[in-house]
Amino acid sequence: MVVFNISQNSLSGNISRFSHGECSNGSLNLSMPYMDLVGLYSSFFYRNALINVASGPSPFSLSEFVVLHDFSRNQFTGSVPPFIISLYTLSAKLNYGFWLNGNNFEGNLSVYSFDPCLRLDGLIFDASNNKIVGELPLNMGHTCKCLKILSLASNEFVGSIPTSFTDMDSLLKLNLSENRLRGPIPSYIGEMKEIRYLSLSNNNFSGTMPWDLVQLSSLEVLELSSNSLSGEILPDLAELKHLSVLRLDHNKFTGRIPFGFSNMTALSVFNVSFNNLTGSIPLNSISLNCESVKENPNLQPCRTDQSSSELERHHFGNISQGGRSPRENIQTNRSEFNQIEIASITSASVIFPVLIALIFFLVCMKKFACNAVSDHVSGRKEVVTCNSISIQLTYENVVRATGCFNLQNCIGSGGFGATYKAEIVPGVVVAVKRLSLGRFQGVQQFAAEIKTLGRVQHPNLVTLIGYHVSEAEMFLIYNYLPGGNLENFIQERSRRTVEWRMLHKIALDIACALMYLHDECVPRVLHRDIKPSNILLDKHFNAYLSDFGLARLLGTSETHATTDVAGTFGYVAPEYAMTCRVSDKADVYSYGVVVLELLSDKKALDPSFSSFGNGFNIVTWASMLLAQGRGCEFFMARLWDSGPQHDLIEMLHLAVMCTGESLSSRPSMRQVAQRLKAIQPPTS
Repeated sequence: MVVFNISQNSLSGNISRFSHGECSNGSLNLSMPYMDLVGLYSSFFYRNALINVASGPSPFSLSEFVVLHDFSRNQFTGSVPPFIISLYTLSAKLNYGFWLNGNNFEGNLSVYSFDPCLRLDGLIFDASNNKIVGELPLNMGHTCKCLKILSLASNEFVGSIPTSFTDMDSLLKLNLSENRLRGPIPSYIGEMKEIRYLSLSNNNFSGTMPWDLVQLSSLEVLELSSNSLSGEILPDLAELKHLSVLRLDHNKFTGRIPFGFSNMTALSVFNVSFNNLTGSIPLNSISLNCESVKENPNLQPCRTDQSSSELERHHFGNISQGGRSPRENIQTNRSEFNQIEIASITSASVIFPVLIALIFFLVCMKKFACNAVSDHVSGRKEVVTCNSISIQLTYENVVRATGCFNLQNCIGSGGFGATYKAEIVPGVVVAVKRLSLGRFQGVQQFAAEIKTLGRVQHPNLVTLIGYHVSEAEMFLIYNYLPGGNLENFIQERSRRTVEWRMLHKIALDIACALMYLHDECVPRVLHRDIKPSNILLDKHFNAYLSDFGLARLLGTSETHATTDVAGTFGYVAPEYAMTCRVSDKADVYSYGVVVLELLSDKKALDPSFSSFGNGFNIVTWASMLLAQGRGCEFFMARLWDSGPQHDLIEMLHLAVMCTGESLSSRPSMRQVAQRLKAIQPPTS
């Protein structure tokens, strides 16, 4: 047995013991794709397990076998079943996935045997959303050092985190949320060096945050919300360069919000609401908004704007005044002048000839010095134009048009940076994307790639007008689209009449843009971050794909690239998130998720899916409804009633195909565009 999956049914009773030899080698896969970390691993293991059956050698370098048993989301009862594997006949260690989440298992794990771990190379153990009681197994870490993912959330565990957990040195995800664990968060948790996801929320932890948390250099998600933690928030958390989610809300934290958080380029979710924080709110943080700091009575009032004069001093004052404010310079110069006067009076016979000589020398050199400085400054402040518009663009007129990047002119933000509306002169409006410094390596290399992408032209791609790249500042200048982005369109469509023709047009526009990037552009471009906020609309609801210029370029002979994950949680393809190997089929997956959001009233990771358990998302929901013959329930009621229903179901099937687990089962964007054109509404 390689894969045994009976998840998402209504099976009940105890799980029978399986004896060795009763099952033949084969696979049974009735599951839907997962999108959280557990799901990404399971989806990855499922695919490779099937490959293992079909072609023999396993793709895992250290293991010869992958065994997966998924009993999740049923109504099983009784005690937690033991691992259902036979290890004594295996000649090599295996990777084992065991999903028991979303059932009614009960009892105490303190007597549970994890001895089979000694023969495993990797283990996923998910027993979340059950009725398990008692303390966490004290020796679990000693016995199960091979654990990759451990989820025991939503049970009734008490006590503290055992010290043996530090022996699980390959642990990537630990989810102990929604239990009754108490006491301080142990300092030894900082020894789990590989951990990327740590959730201890909704427990009874108290005391201060252990400093050792800042030692978790790979940490991407830290959730400590809804506890009784106190003291100050660790400023050194801002040094965790991979941290993208930080939830500290509903605690008793005091002190200031560390200003270092405003410089965290990877941070996308930040919440410190419902605490006792004081002081001011850090400015210019993409992830920080008034909602994320609410209910802190002693915190200064949240502002959505920033002093324009303060920002103007930051951008223009530093050039002429060495970084000091005008008042500081006046006071400093006055002070220095008074000292010179006193010195001149007391020793005029010495200083006066020297001053005359210096003045003469400076006058002679003034022309050459000023020209050199001017050339240096102009070189750093150059705006390179890719596609000319009616007026000349300079660094100064672009930055001033944004109000010196005033938050009042901010029209959107994302992982790469914030975008500002900028009216250069009356009637000439552009969009300026200010890039987060540190996200891009090498100014010269980045400038060369952007210059190449400036030549990429398609009716459904935003137009790159120009750019500025230097060590101190990076921004891109695009044509401004007054219709906002697709994310806002989806959120606000309940207030307007949305017809099938409009939704079909948006889907087709983006499909054509991606088809061009994948098949016709030289060098071809993989987007890597397709989501509603990166799709812009004009006043006629024509759609344009943005941020494509920030993807990695591939040569014409390449089919994939290995790189850091640049996508957005909920839209990123499972194989991309797991292996960092990106292909055009990863873009197809993300596109499919966007189309699903376009057709329904649900988000990719809609809160209403929480009742189904971990990993359930819009892809799972759509696949489930289609499999049960209930596809009509997926659509917005008004959209389904206005039809055409056959075409709507056809488009739903297409979106589900795009999000298929297997890369080979996903269509190319050219095939998607052709399919959409085949169901195109007739012109009125």
